[in-house]
Parts: sequence; structure tokens; C-alpha cells
Amino acid sequence: MTNRADMTLTSSGYYVSQEAPIETDNPVATPEASPPDILRCAYMELVVTDLAASRQFYVDILGLYVTEEDDEAIYLRSTEEFIHHNLVLRKGPVAAVAAFSYRVRTSEDLDRAVEFYTELGCDVRREANGFVKGIGDSVRVVDPLGFPYEFFYQADHVERMSWRYDLHTPGELVRLDHFNQVTPDVPRAVKYMQDLGFRVTEDIQDEEGTVYAAWMRRKPTVHDTAMTGGDGPRMHHVCFATHEKHNILAICDKLGALRRSDAIERGPGRHGVSNAFYLYLRDPDGHRVEVYTQDYYTGDPDNPVVTWDVHDNQRRDWWGNPVVPSWYTEASLVLDLDGNPQPVAARTDDSEMAVTIGADGFSYTRRDEGEESMPEYKQGEYKLGHQL
Repeated sequence: MTNRADMTLTSSGYYVSQEAPIETDNPVATPEASPPDILRCAYMELVVTDLAASRQFYVDILGLYVTEEDDEAIYLRSTEEFIHHNLVLRKGPVAAVAAFSYRVRTSEDLDRAVEFYTELGCDVRREANGFVKGIGDSVRVVDPLGFPYEFFYQADHVERMSWRYDLHTPGELVRLDHFNQVTPDVPRAVKYMQDLGFRVTEDIQDEEGTVYAAWMRRKPTVHDTAMTGGDGPRMHHVCFATHEKHNILAICDKLGALRRSDAIERGPGRHGVSNAFYLYLRDPDGHRVEVYTQDYYTGDPDNPVVTWDVHDNQRRDWWGNPVVPSWYTEASLVLDLDGNPQPVAARTDDSEMAVTIGADGFSYTRRDEGEESMPEYKQGEYKLGHQL
């Protein structure tokens, strides 16, 4: 576990350190085979029970672009995307996630994915013509945590909509940013993702170094996916980015005008973790969608890891607002490769559950109530963050 003595406490109340492997008593075995070289999260395949209602939510309200559709599925993309889709909505009997899909650097990385997951003893399947339209040779696995992952290289190219200002909406969603996954054993999950080549950018720990959640990336942003503690495997949310805060406010205004504000679960607000401005929505099936903007660059090899105290309510909301209980307890089922819902394992650490759910209700904003809340603005010494 991380030793707080090796970290630096910032004036905002969180710690920074260099990345170190997460220790766990029950790790996933580290394969000898090399992992695939993952570029970024690329798309999610969602199963929805009412395709028309989902189309209205994702296309008419959120403004995603339809690449193609039929009676069984809709393929959607965001403004800056040039591959076939970022989101597949597939009609089915149970709302769930069929695939968390990642693009890899070369076609040879698909061979590496097969070797890597076969050595782990996972269910591994390969489809030369792709599992969905617009995607070529692909590998799908049920990973050691129970999540359905896909890896692909070849994809059909479509028009990038960045220059189609005649079609843009005030709440334009410009790219797929990340996934968020719920798992009972976060340290085990983080160790496995590090073996897969992901780097930790931020995490949440207690004073003993127990890790409650971690944000991990392949592209140089805060994360491509996050592992959050809870009953799992489940999908907490899929996130699309906007360019500016005003785009998020425009989405809220539009939902209000359409009398659909009940779709807003949480926000808008500012995260402490990631520093991003956020909004959480629920689609007609209850799948959670985050709209997100203004996180930061993480691409340097010595990018410091930011660690937040689990008791600090500014980690989830920088303004200190409490978080609605559903955000902690509700999430989407995930499927195996045959389309069956994966069983959900309960988290057994009662103290962890109590702290995680309760922290935003009774935690501190300032580390020490006797300290200045803004020491850099002390009269006579500093002004606007600059030393006089």
C-alpha cells in the first residue's frame, strides 16, 4: 500500500506522488505474454430495451450523430470521431453493457490480446469480420474481473463532423472520453489494469493506504477508465466530453425545456478528482451517462499521481455538495460473451462501504478547521496567488 510519508500534501488537501504498483492480497496473475498496446477507449456497446426511446435520448436530446441504423441497432458517433462509432445501442431484453471497446496500435496487438488473456484463463473469442458493423478483426474477452472487453485495430472511416457547424448544437458532444467500472476489489482491479499497460493518474485512499477508487489512462488525459469500489462487475457510467462548461449548461437548459429534467441525476458541478466540470444523466434504461469537460494533460512519463483522502468531500464535488445515494449504489449490468448477465458479487468490506457511501454526507472540506482555507491569499503576504 502507498505510504503517505512518501507523498507531498498540497494546499488543496490532497497528496501527490509518483506512480507505484498497488499492493493487494488477491492479485490477478501477471501473464508472461505481452499485453496489447491500447491507444484509447473507443466505443461502448449498450443493450437497451426500447430502441426508439434510446434514440430520442442520445440523438434528439444529446445530439450524437447517426452513422447507420436498422431495426435492431443504432450506431452513433461524436463530433470529432472519424471511426464508425463511439456508441452502439442494441435492442435486447435486459439493459446491460455488451462491450467496453478499446482500439489498439497495430493488428499484431490482437494476437497479443489473445495470448495475454488465454494465459489468464479467460473466455477469449476472435472474429475476423468484427462483432459489430464498422469494426474489423476484433478480440472479445471476459476479463479476470468479469467485464466484457473488446480490442480492435481496423475500423471504417466516416466523416468527421468538426467542420459541420451547420449541424452543431449548443450542447455538442465532441468525443468519447472514458468508462467507469464498479468492482468489489479495487486494488486487485488496479493491479490487473497496470499489467494491461494502464497508468494511474488519481486515486482515493484512507489513512492506511486502502484504495477505494482509481483513475487510469492510456491516452494522455486523466482516464480512459476508472475502477470504483462496489458490488460488481457493473458499469457505472460512460462519458462524453464537450469543449466548454457552457455546453453542459445548454444540455441542462434543453432538458428543462423538454420537461425531461428528471434525466439529470447529479450536477452540474466541478469534480475534485480530474478537476473536470460534470453532469450525470440517466438514459431511459437507467444507464448512466456523464458529460464532462476541462480535465488536464497527463502524458509525461513522470506525471505525478494525485491521491485524495476518502473522507474529503471535495474529491467528488469541488464545491462540497453531497452526492445522491443512487450515484453510489446503482449501476448497469454487464454481459458475458454469450449475452448473459454476469452475476454481481457483493463487496464484503462493510467499513469500506460505509465510508464510501457516507463520506460525502459527513466529511470535511478543509483538512483542519483551524487552518486558513485559502493560505495563498493571506493578507500582506500573497495576492491572487502570487507572492508580493
